[in-house]
Amino acid sequence: MTTHPHSWEKPLIALAQEAWYSLTHPQVGDGILQQVGEKTRLDRAYAACTAMTAEHSRSFYLASALLPAPKRRAARALYAFCRVTDDLVDRQTEADEADMLRALRDWQRRALDDHPDPDDPVALAWADTRHRFRIPRRYAEQLIEGVARDLTQRRYQSFADLTTYCYGVASTVGLMTMHIIGFAGPAAIPYAVKLGVALQLTNILRDIAADFAHGRVYLPLEELYDFGIRPGDLAEGRVTPRWRAFMRFQIDRNRQLYDEAWPGIGLLHPDGRLAIAAAATFYRHILDDIEAHDYDVFSRRAHVTTWGKWRRLPAIWLATRRLGTIAHR
Repeated sequence: MTTHPHSWEKPLIALAQEAWYSLTHPQVGDGILQQVGEKTRLDRAYAACTAMTAEHSRSFYLASALLPAPKRRAARALYAFCRVTDDLVDRQTEADEADMLRALRDWQRRALDDHPDPDDPVALAWADTRHRFRIPRRYAEQLIEGVARDLTQRRYQSFADLTTYCYGVASTVGLMTMHIIGFAGPAAIPYAVKLGVALQLTNILRDIAADFAHGRVYLPLEELYDFGIRPGDLAEGRVTPRWRAFMRFQIDRNRQLYDEAWPGIGLLHPDGRLAIAAAATFYRHILDDIEAHDYDVFSRRAHVTTWGKWRRLPAIWLATRRLGTIAHR
């Protein structure tokens, strides 16, 4: 099984490999219970992460429910870590940029502490997850660096530049999730990188209007201009022939990335494949919803209904069964 990397993938894979080879954590199962000294407190910390996941992401909550219990709560601890990180940037104003950066650095110190404050539930559950599943610390650092980029950069000139951002805020999440699921070794890395980019691109296409309202344009400027669209045109929120052509181009490429990333699910532990396949499929169908509403991402937010997710699960399960059995790490 091989991938066919695009030119923009090579530096991203190098970043992922850098983190992979930096791994120095204890063996699986060590956890931090002896450091904390109280199982009940740790259980409450994981419960808080589960509640945060349920509140903020129905898709992730449903997909993670397909995992065995230990991996399920670890995945939700990862989500909570990412949620807190994102919120430190997204809930502030531009005038607070210096304060945001300080808050982000303080959170990084707390979230990556191997001896977290027992009264900080997300940091506690996340530290336990990192140790139990040997998640390289460097991936978490790269994610925080990616989120911090929102403080200084609001435009992306090229698609390659945008994919670097996508790696920081999304591929890193996939790479950390891969450690929770279990995987077949370094061969799985390029697939996780590509799936992360695909997922983040879907986020970007869905949230064009909301991002523009916050002064951010994640669409590659070179490609906007190629289709005769200026960033300022987004303020008008009009679906024109040029806009439709632009969005068709974006969606076609996004779907291609999902297709190219799909075989990597076969490199995951069998008990986690359905969850990852479901998450990818749920997000991919957001593109269908954008198309079904004539590429109007200005007056509505594209989504897949809860019933739409549930009814697709049997087909997703069958698709994962066809991936075969591959040795996992």
